[in-house]
Amino acid sequence: MRMPVKFNTEFIQRFKHASAAEIAHRVRKKLIAFQAKRAGGQKRLPFEMPAVPPGQIQAIKMPQFNFVLNGNQTRLDKGAGMPGLSDNAEQISHFESQWHDAFFDEVRCCPGDPDMRSVWDPARLQEPAGLLLQAWRDNGKSREGAEAVLQWIHKNPFPFGPHYKSAMESGLRVPVFLYCLKTAKELGETEQTDLLRAVYGHAWWIANNLSLYASLGNHTVCECVGLVFAGAIFSHTDEGKRWTDTGYRLLDQELKHQVLADGGPAEQSLSYHRFVLDLYWLAKNFLERNNLRECSHWTARLEMGESFLAAFQIDGGSFPSIGDSDDGHAIGPGVTPIRCKAKPCQDTITTFVESGYTVVKQGQGFSLIFDHGPLGMPPLYNHGHADALSVTLSFKGKPVLVDPGTFRYNGVPEWRRYFKSTRAHNTVTVDGQDQAVQETGFIWSKPYKATLEKAVSGDKWVFLRACHDGYTRLKGPVIHERTVFIEDQGLILIRDTFKGKGVHDFELNFHLHPETKVVRYRDGWLDADMDGVKAFVLLLEGGEFKVVRGQEQPIRGSYSPAYGVKVESPVLSASIRGRAEDSCFVTVVALNSPCDTDALKERFLSVERQTENS
Repeated sequence: MRMPVKFNTEFIQRFKHASAAEIAHRVRKKLIAFQAKRAGGQKRLPFEMPAVPPGQIQAIKMPQFNFVLNGNQTRLDKGAGMPGLSDNAEQISHFESQWHDAFFDEVRCCPGDPDMRSVWDPARLQEPAGLLLQAWRDNGKSREGAEAVLQWIHKNPFPFGPHYKSAMESGLRVPVFLYCLKTAKELGETEQTDLLRAVYGHAWWIANNLSLYASLGNHTVCECVGLVFAGAIFSHTDEGKRWTDTGYRLLDQELKHQVLADGGPAEQSLSYHRFVLDLYWLAKNFLERNNLRECSHWTARLEMGESFLAAFQIDGGSFPSIGDSDDGHAIGPGVTPIRCKAKPCQDTITTFVESGYTVVKQGQGFSLIFDHGPLGMPPLYNHGHADALSVTLSFKGKPVLVDPGTFRYNGVPEWRRYFKSTRAHNTVTVDGQDQAVQETGFIWSKPYKATLEKAVSGDKWVFLRACHDGYTRLKGPVIHERTVFIEDQGLILIRDTFKGKGVHDFELNFHLHPETKVVRYRDGWLDADMDGVKAFVLLLEGGEFKVVRGQEQPIRGSYSPAYGVKVESPVLSASIRGRAEDSCFVTVVALNSPCDTDALKERFLSVERQTENS
């Protein structure tokens, strides 16, 4: 039977980047899977679970939690899941039933099937975890949460069905099993045994299917959290000790890999950064409270990560959807681990060198983020987007220029390709190509290099310049250079210039929030109104902006507010064709009211001369 092209492409790309050690690791994983399949076919497990001594579970200390409740809410809402993942429950149930008796490695997604991410999300058991933890906090009963967890275990015996395809998903479930063992006081002996067998089976599977080598990333962190929780439960066994050792060793190793020296994310995703930091806070608290390992040397790096995210926060605590986002939680909606609080960033301009962002903050909630970082985490760049030199802007707590987000990972390849693309970001596309090459939904090739050339500030202005080489792979190579000039009265000038050979098509896009109303104003200005916050936009050079919304051929003008959800949104788009050296876009964004563009441009050129001579 001929393999699907998608599978071939992914296999080839992964093989190209694989070392001999990684190939051996993947072969071993296949052999372990075969062992599990053979045991499952004989109605037995591929392991023997040791007995747990009386008092072992009681001696384990629960990690500490913070309950994030909104307004007058005093309890977590049952069913308060993610909108894009919980609205197709019937389709998910049908898919699970269809593959219920199949060995996990035989499960396949076909056209019309739900996104596998949406299948896996309820099986993380994070909603029951919230019920268990809230009852534990309130000294109440937690039977409802316990029954949901036990029902899942009985319905999904290892190694059958879709929920064992990913060791990451298994890693996220293990802490939930411990919460259930610790908080559901009325559990019977059989129920306790079922939970312990689930812990042991999950940990056995994780330990034999770790995401290593080119697959190191947030998946590895999830898996290792599962191992340290399972290791605590079975600490009286050699296997449990190995799980704790392996989980801690990899977490310790990966911390400086996942959290860069400036506190930023290796994966170039703010959402996954929040996810990974929370997993580390959870593991650190659990390991230390149970005297399993000393993790105090993690604190400084994690605090740097918190400070990084704090710099990106818009008033109200949200941050732009830079890079991939699947809205995942380390623990569950409304529950977080205990974190160190980050100090708010007070500087007007902050450059994060390793991760490649410059953040400019001014009064009235002005926040501009300039992306001059790498594509993602090599060698596959899984969760990165082709967003070099993109800018996002918020003012008075409202998003003005936005990153459109992610939408979904599986089942709609044309939309996956779009939301990762250069066209879906506030930057310039050349010849309709992305800044790097999308091989699959999670693999990039031909990564670009972005370079920050200038980051200078004066009393009332900020001057930034960066370039990237992503289009030097074209037949006529092109380098894109962007200069951003910001004045403290809410005036922004963005100039895009190009160096290279040949004639090219250049397309500039600025994405606005879906709730933004755009109307033509006088003298070529566009009035973009977001709930009373006005941004006037004018293209000084490079043609004229047209407003595009909800276009599908080619896709443009869509925004994803949450995983699995997309809505139409306005995009300001302009195109020119010409020689690289002769092509230029100059865009002015004036918050509150239009400005004297001649005077602004004169001040910009004066500052540019000043910075060139400094």
